[in-house]
Amino acid sequence: MLRRVRQSLRQVLLLMARRPALLCGALGVGVLLLLAVRFTCSRAKDVVAAARPPVRFFSAEAPVVDLYLGQLDQMERLRSLAEVSLIFFYAPWCAHSMAARQEVQQVARKLAKQVQFLAVNCWWSHGKCRKQNRFYQYPVIHLFYRRFGPIEYKGPLVAPYVESFVLRVITPLTYLPSRASLEEFLSCHEPRVVGFFQFDSSPQPPGYVTYLSSALQALRRDFRGVVRFGVVTNRKVAEAISVREDETVYLYRRFNSSLIFPRREFNFTSDAICSWVFEHRETVLQWLQPPGTKSRLLERELTKGPALLLFLPHNPLGSEPDLVLQQVADVAVRYHSCDISSRVKGHCCRSLLLPESSTSVCEVCLSVSPWSAAGPSARCTFSPAPHLGRCCPRGPPAASAATSPSAGCSGFLSSYGPFGRHSACCRAVAPALDGSRPREEPHSPAAPSGGGGFTGLRCRTNRTLRFYALDVALNRPLAVRLGAAADRSPPLDGPFATIVDLKDEVHYVLRRRPAATLTESLEAFIRNFSAPYSLLQRHLVGEEEDGSAGDGETRRRLLTELTTSSFLPAVMDLQKDVLLFYYTQWCGFCSVLNHVLIQLARLLQGNGTITVARKPESVKFPDDLPITLPNLLHFILQHSGSVPHADEPAAGRAAGAVLRAEFAALRREVQALSHARQRLSRQLAQLWRDNRRLTFDALSLEAQNAELRRERRSLEEQHREKSRQLGEAVGRLQELADTSESLLNENALLRVLLVALKERTEVKGQAEADRKGAERKRSHVAS
Repeated sequence: MLRRVRQSLRQVLLLMARRPALLCGALGVGVLLLLAVRFTCSRAKDVVAAARPPVRFFSAEAPVVDLYLGQLDQMERLRSLAEVSLIFFYAPWCAHSMAARQEVQQVARKLAKQVQFLAVNCWWSHGKCRKQNRFYQYPVIHLFYRRFGPIEYKGPLVAPYVESFVLRVITPLTYLPSRASLEEFLSCHEPRVVGFFQFDSSPQPPGYVTYLSSALQALRRDFRGVVRFGVVTNRKVAEAISVREDETVYLYRRFNSSLIFPRREFNFTSDAICSWVFEHRETVLQWLQPPGTKSRLLERELTKGPALLLFLPHNPLGSEPDLVLQQVADVAVRYHSCDISSRVKGHCCRSLLLPESSTSVCEVCLSVSPWSAAGPSARCTFSPAPHLGRCCPRGPPAASAATSPSAGCSGFLSSYGPFGRHSACCRAVAPALDGSRPREEPHSPAAPSGGGGFTGLRCRTNRTLRFYALDVALNRPLAVRLGAAADRSPPLDGPFATIVDLKDEVHYVLRRRPAATLTESLEAFIRNFSAPYSLLQRHLVGEEEDGSAGDGETRRRLLTELTTSSFLPAVMDLQKDVLLFYYTQWCGFCSVLNHVLIQLARLLQGNGTITVARKPESVKFPDDLPITLPNLLHFILQHSGSVPHADEPAAGRAAGAVLRAEFAALRREVQALSHARQRLSRQLAQLWRDNRRLTFDALSLEAQNAELRRERRSLEEQHREKSRQLGEAVGRLQELADTSESLLNENALLRVLLVALKERTEVKGQAEADRKGAERKRSHVAS
C-alpha cells in the first residue's frame, strides 16, 4: 500500500516539475493521500468492542431482587438475613431462563411474605458469580432453609411445581398432635417417617434439628417430596405405633414390618437417616418426570421389568385429595398386598387354551410344600400339555359355571411323594373390561389356583408389574407415542394407562369402556396381563387404513393395502391363501411391479378364495427368479391350496380346465406383449442412436462456442488496450495543445513587445536626430 502511494507521489512531483501551475492542486492531493494512508493503517488493526453492561432481567414491579451484575457477596448477605431464600441463577440470553422468569414471578407474588426471592446473573464475564460458578445449564434454582442448603430444584419449571417445592421446604415436617392425625398421616400409600421428640424439658430437644435436616436432605433427592416426615410430641400418640423412647425415628411400612432407626449401628446424622429411609422404604407407585433432554431415566426403570405407565392429570397444589390418584394408588396397594400364607406355600400355575373351544382354558397348578427342596425356579418348569386329558371331563363349562369350585376340576399326584401335587381345572373366559381380549374369570377361594382375586396378585404371577405415574400435561408427546392418540375414550386429558414390556418388546394400551370405572378397568387390565396365557392385544404403531392408497380405483378393488390393524386378520385367515407383497414408498422397483400384480389379480379374480388351509406351508418366492407374470402364476399354482384332492375328482378337473384356459389366454397375451416389447426395443435402439448423434453434435457446437467465447474475450481485451492507449494519446495531445496555446500567447506578447520596442527605437532615433540637428544649428550660429 505504501509503495503504491510513493509511486503516485513521485508521478505528481514529476508533473509539478513540468508544470509549475499545478503546484497548489498537487499539494492538496498529497495531503489527502497522506490522510488516506493513515486511515488505512488504523483500520488494519483488530478492534474488539466492549460488551454492553447488563440490565435488569426481572421487572421492577416483581418481588424479586435482581442482582444483574452477578454480586455474590450481596446475595450471601441478603440470604443470611432471611428464614427461607430462593435463588434463581440465570443467563439473560437463555430461552429457558426467559420462560422460567414468568413462572418464578408468579410464585414470588404469592409467597413474597414467606420467602425471599433473589435472581443472580451468572453469565456476565465481569461478575463474581460467573467467575466462581460453572453451571452446566440454565436456569438453576437453589433454596436455603436458614443455614441449610443449597437444595437444588430439579423439577419442571412450572409455577405449581415450583410453589409446591417451596412450600415443602418451608414446612418440611408435619405436626401430628393426635392419634387421628397420625392415622390419617400413615394411611397414604406414600412412604411415611415419624419422629418422636418431647418438647417438655427443653424448647428444642436434642436430635430435633438433625431430624429436620434429614427431611430437607430427602427433598434434595426427590423434588416431589414423596417421602413425608412427621413429628409427634405426645407420648400417648407415639404409643399408637409402639414408640416409647424419646428421639426415635420410625419408618412405617405397609407390607413388611415397620422399622426404627438403629442408633447403635449408625450415627444419628441427617445423611445417615435419609439414606436409611430411602434404602428401606416401600414404594408401590413411583412418579417419573423425564427431563425433556437426553436422559436414561425411562431406560433405567423399564429395564427392571414390565411397567404400568399411568398418565394422570395432576395438580401439585390441590387442596383436596386427588380422587384419580387415590384410585390408582388403591389399585397399586391391593396389587402388592400379598397374603403371607401364599408366599410361604409354593404355588405355580400354567394354562393353555383348549383346542376344541376358544372360550375355555385348562389350568394346571403345582402346589409344593414349603419343606420341598425344589426352588421357586424349578416349580414352574413343568409343561401343562401332558395333563390336558384331565381337563374338562364333562366337556367345556359355560361362563356362568366357571366360578363353581367343582366345575371341571380334578386333582392328582405328580409323583409318589408328599411334597408335590398337581391340580387341573377347566374354566371359561369372558370378555375383558378393557375391550381387548377375553379376560379370566375370578377364581373362588376353593379353586386350585389359590384364589383369583386382585388383592395380592403380585405374589401369584410370574409377570410382576411396576407402577409408575406421570403428569399427562407435562408428558403429552410421550403418551401420544405410546398410543394415547388412539385412545378416544376417555380423552387424552384424562387418565391413560399402558403396559410396556421392554424385554419382549411389546406394549399394551388400556381401552376403557364407558360403563366401567377406572378401578375396574385397571384391575381387569392388570389381571389379563398377569395371566399365563396372552389375554391382551398387542398395540402396534402404524398407519390407519386408507382407501385412497394405490394406483387408482382398479388397484384398490383388486389389491388390499394392509396396515398394522388389518395384517393379522387378513394374512392369518385359515380359509384363504394369501400372496403377500412387501414394499416401501421410496422403492422405485416396487412401483414398476404394480402393473404385474394388477394383471395377476385380474387373472385370478373369482378364483381367489381357497378353501384349504396351508398357513404352516408358507413359501417364499425364489430370489433367483425375476418377478414376472408367468413366474408368479406358476408359483401360485404350484404352492397354493387350490390343488384338487382325491375325493373331489370332478371339481378338480373342472378347476384344472378353467386354469388351463386362463393359462392359454395368458400365454397369448404374453406373446403379444413379447412382440410389442421387440418393437419397442427397436424404437428405443433408433432413439438411442439419434440421441448419441445429437450428443456428438452438441459437443461439437459446445467446442465451437467455447472457441468463439475465447476469441470474444481476446477482442475485448484488445479493445480495452486500444482504448487505454487512445486515452493516453488524447491526454498527450491535450497537453501539447495546452502547451501550443501557451506558446502562441507568449509569441503574440513578444510581437507586441517587439512592435512597441521598434516604435520606441524609431522615436528615440528621431529625437536623437533632431537633437543633433539642433546642436549643429547652434554651433553654426555660434560660429
